[in-house]
Order: sequence, then structure tokens, then C-alpha cells
Amino acid sequence: MLRIAVVTPMLPVPYDQTRGRYIHETVRSLSRLATVRTYFQTLQYPRLPGLKSKHFIYGSVGADYKLDGCDVETYTYPALPVLSRGFNGHVASLALTPRARRFAPDVIIGYWVYPDGYAALRCAQALGIPCVIGALGSDIHVRSGVNDRMTRRTIAGADAMITVSEAMREYAIREFDAAPDRVHTVVNGFNTSVFRQLDQAQVRAKLNVAPDEKMMVYVGRFVEAKGMRELITAFQQLAARDPKVTLALVGDGVMKDGLTELVRSSGLAGRVHMPGGLAPEQVAEWINAANLLTLPSWSEGYPNVVVEAIACGRPVVATDVGGVKEIVNPANGVMVPPRDAARLADALWDVLQRPWDAAAIAAQIDRSWDDVAADTLAVCEQTLQRRRVS
Repeated sequence: MLRIAVVTPMLPVPYDQTRGRYIHETVRSLSRLATVRTYFQTLQYPRLPGLKSKHFIYGSVGADYKLDGCDVETYTYPALPVLSRGFNGHVASLALTPRARRFAPDVIIGYWVYPDGYAALRCAQALGIPCVIGALGSDIHVRSGVNDRMTRRTIAGADAMITVSEAMREYAIREFDAAPDRVHTVVNGFNTSVFRQLDQAQVRAKLNVAPDEKMMVYVGRFVEAKGMRELITAFQQLAARDPKVTLALVGDGVMKDGLTELVRSSGLAGRVHMPGGLAPEQVAEWINAANLLTLPSWSEGYPNVVVEAIACGRPVVATDVGGVKEIVNPANGVMVPPRDAARLADALWDVLQRPWDAAAIAAQIDRSWDDVAADTLAVCEQTLQRRRVS
């Protein structure tokens, strides 16, 4: 069997269970087709005041970290916010290379272009094996300064690149000069045994959601770029219009305290559910309990939560960014421009009022993680073959 090393900073952790679920699912399915070891690398900031990230919750992941169906090795490398940005990929590669050398992979995949993909590239060069870079969304859409330069260097040096949507593939070719014949779209799937239609009355009773609530659900990280402020503003408008409209915020993130205070100061605390970051089975229950799912992000790759909502038979209101247009259509939801709270509120209200055929929505999508794994393996095999004949 092919031996594949996977490098990523994005996996579910106890303090943020929504992070990197799509990578976990891909690796778990890929591990049934190849011998896979995942290197879960995390940058470690000094424990000093004022050095907290504005984008991720950082915490300790020990050597005893386990992930269902995956062979995972965890480690950290030292970093400083902003100051070490241009060197993080180099430092990460120094930690990765001896570990990967012991595993002796045939190919290495780096999910998250910089710094982790660059670390994978440097490691692959040291081991004399091909490197595949997996771009996920904001790792190419939200780049500037040194991050942009290092992202370009990583993409230029990789043997192949995987993107999660056609829109992202075109973006990588247009904006980062990626070689078209080496960029492959591998669209995300979903866990077909978890994300499916459930009895709404039963899950609402279990979650203490009233039968007559018109509940909207958001699932993901609590960060500004996910459109959280626009969502709260839109919710305030709808809440004033209809006392039955409620909101569920499933997840966690650096904006959690600020969102909690904003909801409280608006007098809407009793109409907002905040169950925290949850395992997939619980996420599926909250999606099924809702009338719709919303994702008002400023940028996306191929947002898996939108796929999961459709699989559960729920309509979606999402921003028209990245690969969202490849998932959402008039038969399963509405798209709106990003950063426009008024348009978001109008779309949410429209979708709440319209009748939707849950079974018809769920029937639109059936791609499993086994399909994703098979496509990913095919990219690895093609990349190896190209290397052998070159």
C-alpha cells in the first residue's frame, strides 16, 4: 500500500471540535486505502500577555492525543505572532522532517498552504519524494505580505495541488500562477451515517428547543471573517419582527465572549442557543432541529457545513463566496453578498417563510468521504507516476 504522510494544523481538538473535521474525515477514509500517518503540528506562542491569536483558540494537545481511525503524531514548534511569520514554515519543517523520515512515506500531503504546506514541501525535498499541497480556503483567499509571498513559493514548488472547489482551482491558477495541469479539484463529502434527516420534533425535544421556534443555526468558528457581526445584526432585525425567531450558534472561537456580551446587551439572550463546539453527531442534531442553516462568511473554499445541512434536508442562506455557488441553488437555499447585514436579514426572513421539501433537498447530495479519499489517492498516484517518468 502507498505510504502517505499528511501534515496539518487543522484537526478537531477538545477545545474546538469543529476545527478541521473535513481533514479528519478525509484521513480516516484514506487510511483504509493506504498507510497514512498524520503529523498534527501546532505553533506554540510564548505564554506572555498580548500574544493571543485573533483567529484561533490555541491550547495544548499532548502526545496522548487520539483521533478516531487515524494514526496521529502531535508536536509543536516555537513561533511569535507576526514576527516569526516568514520563518514559521522553515521552523516547522525542522520539526517535521526527522519524524517523517522515520515513517518513510512515498508522498507527503500538506493541508493548509503556509506555513504547514511549506513545511511539507521542505520535508519532501529533503526526503526526495513528491509533495501535494491541499488548499482549504482562507489559506489562499486571505493572504498578504509575507504570507502571500510564502504561499506563492509553496504553490510553485509543489508537485501537485488539491483544491476543494472549482472556484478555488481557478483562483489558484489566476492569482497564484499555479500550473493548470497540476491543480486538481477534490470536492468535500459528508459523513452519510451522521448527516441525514432526523425527526425534527424528537431532536427539538432533546435539545430543549420549543416546537414553534423559527430557529436559524450557524455552525463554525466564532471569528469576524465568518460574518458573525452581520449575522447578529440580521438576527436583531428578525427578532424585532417575529418573537418566534431564534438563533443557535454552534461552535467556539475568539469572539465567543464578545458575541455573548453583544447578545446580552441586545436583550436577546433568551432567544440564542450557544451549546459550544460539538461532535459531529450533536452538530447533526442541531442542524435537524433548525429551520435553516446560515453561513455569512467573507470567504470560503467549499464549506462542509453547507453540504451537511443539505444532507440533513435543511435550506441554506450563505454568502456567494468561493465554492458556495457549487453547492447552493434555488432548490436548496439562497445566496447573498458578503458583509451585507440587510441583504442577509432579507434572505433569512424569506427562507423562514417559504415551504421547503426536506427530502428533495437531502436527495441533491450524496458524496461520501470514501469518494474524497479515492480521489485524493488518485492524485497521489498520478503525482508519483509523473515524478517517476520525469
